[in-house]
This record gives sequence, structure tokens and C-alpha cells, in this order.
Amino acid sequence: MPSLSNVTAQWRIPALRAAYEALARECTLVLYDGRGTGASSREIDLSDLGVEAHLRDLTAVLDATGLRRATLLGYYHSVATAIAYAAAEPRRVERLILYGGAARMDEAMQPAQTRALLSLVDQDWSLFADAAATAWLGWDGTESGRWTAEAFRTATTPAIAKAWFSAARDIDVTPLLPKIEAPTLVLHRQGTQQIPADVFRRLTGAIPGARLVELPGSTPTLFVEDPAADLSLVTGFVTDGRISRTTVTGALTRREHEVLHRLAAGDSNAEIGDKLGIAVHTVERHLANIYRKLGVRGRTAAVAYALRGV
Repeated sequence: MPSLSNVTAQWRIPALRAAYEALARECTLVLYDGRGTGASSREIDLSDLGVEAHLRDLTAVLDATGLRRATLLGYYHSVATAIAYAAAEPRRVERLILYGGAARMDEAMQPAQTRALLSLVDQDWSLFADAAATAWLGWDGTESGRWTAEAFRTATTPAIAKAWFSAARDIDVTPLLPKIEAPTLVLHRQGTQQIPADVFRRLTGAIPGARLVELPGSTPTLFVEDPAADLSLVTGFVTDGRISRTTVTGALTRREHEVLHRLAAGDSNAEIGDKLGIAVHTVERHLANIYRKLGVRGRTAAVAYALRGV
């Protein structure tokens, strides 16, 4: 699902094109540009860019493709739309994947780096595109980085972009989270200056049965920093609801792996602390992180997870 999208331009970026082709080998992949962006018409009502408008667009796309049920991948701006659609149309949503956004969109726009980036929209559109590609998404000065900047630059007009972001600040679908029935996977990979992990943890906790995977790395996008792992995770979840164990445990730090190994060996917290040379309260903190990242509820479940081959 689209954020500030430009599917045609994205196709020129080798990493994204390879990701789209890999996804299409495993499932039917539908991409579309949001209203006023990419190949969509620029003749739009700038006062009609709230979640209801995006829901109408999504419904039109699904109806046009003939898909009665689909997995939705909500990406940044479209996270709220995906949540709202899953709550309103549970029979049409097979699974739900959420990346980079929030139920209350203003939360995703609060980090200082994001606010600085958005301030460029109506000041210097070309600089905004370059900064979005390099400073925010982390692309370098190679051809892919230049194509990414061009994808932003040609995605829409500054006036439409400003209206998109302005409308987003008022979007809040938090009350709909408990109504979601579809199996849900929340993914998080952000740098320290971007959206805090707590935003995604709260989002996951409010959706019944949702799982959170905190991906290693700091590039705030999918299919670029570790494309093979990202693709394995997404396609496994889309095709059979499986979450790649390699990706989940890859998100553990080296110390967390050591603690998990000692835990599976039957050591108490005190014994783990002695053997690793750390305090018991530090062991407890590592265990809390392990439980959260593995999506398990306690010691027994973590040990069982480890003994199955983690």
C-alpha cells in the first residue's frame, strides 16, 4: 500500500525492483499509487486526504483486481489505512503487515529528523527529495540513491505533498486496533533519530495476537538493508502465516543470544549472571528483551523456542 508513492520510478531502483519480482514469484503482488501521487491524477480535492479517502482508493483497487481477500502491507502513511480497512472489512483481509507508521499518524511524524524533513516540503521540494533519499532513508550517492531521490521528486507536487502530510497529522485509528481479526505482523527497523520502538510495541500490544519483529539495522525501509531476510520474513508470513525464525533471532543482540543459550541450558538468572559476568538485574533486562523479540510470554516458552533450533 502506498505512502508518498511512485511505482514507475521505484521500478527503476534495482533493489526495489528485485524485491517486487521476488515477492511476485511467491504470491500475486498488487502495487498502486495513492491519490495525487505517482501515475494517479493530480486533479484531487486537497481537503479530502483523510483515512476515508484512502479507504475508498483501497476498496477501488481491490475491486478492480477481483481479489476477494488479500494480505495488506501498510507502509508508513498507509499503516492507518490498512488498520482501518482490516477493522471494517475482516472478511476481505487475510493477513496484515504493518511497517513504519502508527495508528495515530502524528506519532510517526514527531521525531526531530522527520519534522526537519517535512519542513522542506514547501520550502525546497528538490532538497526535500534529496534529503528523503539520503539523510532519512540512508541511500548513498550511487545510481540507486539518485533514482530514489528522483522517485520522491516526481511522486507528486509540493502542494499535494503538504496536504497529504497535513491531513496525516489528524489521522487516528487507535480505537479500531482491538477490532482487528486478521493475523498481524508488525515490523520495526529504525535509526535512533527516527520513530521510537515503543510506538510499534504499543501498536502490537493493542492488536489481538499481533507479533512484533524488531529487525536488525538502522535503514528505515524494507528490502534494502537485508533484502533476503526481509523477503523471507514477509513471504513466509503471507503464504502460510509463518514467521522466519532466522529473522526473528537475528534481531537479538550478541549478549541476548548468550543469555538465551544459558537459559536453554537450564541456568538460573544468578547462574547466567555469574557465567557472563553481568548483574542479575541486567540478565532480567536481557530476558525481557528476548521475550518481546521472540514474541513469547516467559521463560518456559523462550526455552522451548530455543530448543526447537534457535
